[in-house]
Amino acid sequence: QEVSAFGEAGEGDYLDDWTVLCSGTYWARDSEVRFQHASTDVFLSVTGEQYGRPIHGQKEVHGMAASSQNNYWKVMEGIFMQPSEAFKAER
Repeated sequence: QEVSAFGEAGEGDYLDDWTVLCSGTYWARDSEVRFQHASTDVFLSVTGEQYGRPIHGQKEVHGMAASSQNNYWKVMEGIFMQPSEAFKAER
C-alpha cells in the first residue's frame, strides 16, 4: 500500500492519522515503535528497495498489513524531551 504525504500549510485530512505503538505507556528514547495507520490498520514499513533518485540511498516505505521486523522504527536523531517529574514518579 502506497504511503504519501498530502496537504497544504500543515493541513491534511483523516488519511494522515497514524497511531504510535510502543512497548510501554510512553515512547522511550531508545525504544523501537511501530506506526499503524488509523484508517487502514497497515503498519509503516520499509521494503528494502533502495533508489538513487531523488535522494541517493533513499529507501522505499509502504504500508504492510502484517506486523513484522520491517515495521519497527527507532529514533536516530532529533530533539529529545526530558521526562517530566510525573513520568519519573510513575517509574
